[in-house]
Amino acid sequence: MFFNQHSGSRLRLYAGVGLILFSVVSTKAFAQNSDQSLSLQQAITKTLARNPQLHQFNIKKEGLLGRRKLSELRPALNVGLEVDNFGGSGNLAGTQSAETTLALSSVIEFGGKRLARVSVTDAQIQAFNDHRQTFTLDVLGELTSCFIRALEVQALSALAKDTRDLAQNTLAIVKNRSKQGAAPEAEVKRAKSAFSQAQLQVNALEQQYQRLRIKIAAYWGETSPNWTTLNGKIDAFGQASDFATLYDRAQKSPAINQLASKARLKKAEVSLARTQSISNLSWQLGVRRFEDSGDTAFTAGVSIPLSTGKRSRGALKSALAAESEVVYERQTALLKLHVLLFEAYSQRQQHIAAVKVFRTTILPDLNAVLASTQRAYETGRYSYQDWIAAQKELLDAKRSFIENAAAASINQAIIEQLIAEPLHS
Repeated sequence: MFFNQHSGSRLRLYAGVGLILFSVVSTKAFAQNSDQSLSLQQAITKTLARNPQLHQFNIKKEGLLGRRKLSELRPALNVGLEVDNFGGSGNLAGTQSAETTLALSSVIEFGGKRLARVSVTDAQIQAFNDHRQTFTLDVLGELTSCFIRALEVQALSALAKDTRDLAQNTLAIVKNRSKQGAAPEAEVKRAKSAFSQAQLQVNALEQQYQRLRIKIAAYWGETSPNWTTLNGKIDAFGQASDFATLYDRAQKSPAINQLASKARLKKAEVSLARTQSISNLSWQLGVRRFEDSGDTAFTAGVSIPLSTGKRSRGALKSALAAESEVVYERQTALLKLHVLLFEAYSQRQQHIAAVKVFRTTILPDLNAVLASTQRAYETGRYSYQDWIAAQKELLDAKRSFIENAAAASINQAIIEQLIAEPLHS
């Protein structure tokens, strides 16, 4: 039921918003997709089309458009019927002396009140659109973070399986050496324990991954995901602009535009409050019939309320205060944006640098160390503890590599959410 004309317009509206955040995963990963895998692009497309929270904005938008139509209306024209001097006593008994008046009445607005009302509703619609984009970015940012976390767990799960396989191979080698009398029985038991613990870690990560699958699918209202794996890489990074350029881009984002729209709304409300100090003119035109003589006559009347200026001063003062408040709110938001963006930028740089060192130096060296240590253990030149220590160092380094890559991707997603566009543009 979500794929209606509103869904189509929403997808077009967020074509620029929804297709951000993709650079945190390898674009090559999108080339091959099966029914059993899910890419970030597919997840975002599904979320934009089916997310219940985003779908509710269509209903709210209809309400605002209806309010705008009301604001465009001129004061209503009223028809009134009035009967005087009937049902009394003496000469006024019955209806022979009755006076019947049929009249039209309305109000003439002064001070541009209708235009001011329309300006307020237009500002409300613009503020709503900016809020909608900001909210959509928040939802997509949460989805992307969850997706990256699931990619991390998926990678850690693969590493845990490698660890289990390594522990199983270690157990086989230790058993063989024990049979030859070259290793004590205690080493066999320790190897068995390491294998069991590695299997427990595999199970734990698989359960954690299943929980994240359910959480991701919930973004588009799905309770039984039909995919099992995620398509993407968390260690593929491109070049980013310098911080000053990113901050300039961030100041044009929907989050800041939302505050600008809010400022325009408050300004429109101030203008509307000012118009309330100008009195409207109520008028009435009618025809009166005198029953006792059968004569008719025209009637006319106007009225203007007094002291409307005093009554509207409180509303104007409140509107001016709200307008000033938005100015400071925007300044505070820009300061917070600067801090948050710099933190994400700095951490991304830090974690990318770590990933490069792990990839080019640490992991190759530790792989070589493990291979030589295993050969030395099998020939009796190194102890079991030396071999296990080498294994642990390599596995810890691989885990750190994955964690740093995921952290860099998360911070890149934060940057893209703040600037509301892809990082590499």
